[in-house]
Amino acid sequence: MRFLLRLASLFALAVAVIAGTIDSIQSVASSQVVMTPMADAWQDVSPATLTALQSSLSYYIHPRFYAFIFQWLMLQPAFAVFLVLSLLFWMIGYKKPPVAGRFTA
Repeated sequence: MRFLLRLASLFALAVAVIAGTIDSIQSVASSQVVMTPMADAWQDVSPATLTALQSSLSYYIHPRFYAFIFQWLMLQPAFAVFLVLSLLFWMIGYKKPPVAGRFTA
């Protein structure tokens, strides 16, 4: 399970770096700061899954969850969302070192 969480963390980190790189290239090209919202990035990659997730969240969970939390999340920059996801996956999959140390009997 920890391996899958660390793999998901690595994948989210790679996507965050790619999204940040794209935003920085667009910022240099337009001579102003460009941060692509998560909804726009998701719409560019896979619009069918975005609409399916939106409809399932508003139907199965609660319409207010969709209205407040999901909409707020979709307005955040894509690189920041994936960086936070990467950190959360890494923290869940983190293995604490033994307290006694390596050379205990």
